[in-house]
Amino acid sequence: MAELTEGSTEIEATPAEVMEVLMDFESYPTWAGIKRIEVMKRDSKGRGSEVSMEVSQMGFSASYTLSYRYKPKQGGMSWTTKEASGAVKDITGDYDLQGDGDTTKVTYRMSVEQAVPVPGFVKRQVERMVVNTALGGLKKRVESR
Repeated sequence: MAELTEGSTEIEATPAEVMEVLMDFESYPTWAGIKRIEVMKRDSKGRGSEVSMEVSQMGFSASYTLSYRYKPKQGGMSWTTKEASGAVKDITGDYDLQGDGDTTKVTYRMSVEQAVPVPGFVKRQVERMVVNTALGGLKKRVESR
């Protein structure tokens, strides 16, 4: 059964600046804990709409292709699984951006249905790593630009 993992952070940047980093999928291996990534399809605005990824954390490996949708007015983006193999069956989630001048509150949510049984304490440790990487890596990447 999939469970929701969530976290938030404040980033010293506008929502447009945060979205610029989020849409730069090819840079994810440098900050997002992704081993390999390939943009398979782009939408009419040139944004990644189908993205294939490989991850490996704490002895678990997975490959998956996600379909992306973009919120209006630099409000973030969401994803659903198109296909998955390895340690996961299904991944859904989103980045929600709320701008306030030159600061953006970023909320990250992700739900993962695992393909292999994982003890609860290991699952919680992996979830914390994912949220910390998704938000901490994003914050560092955006604010260092």
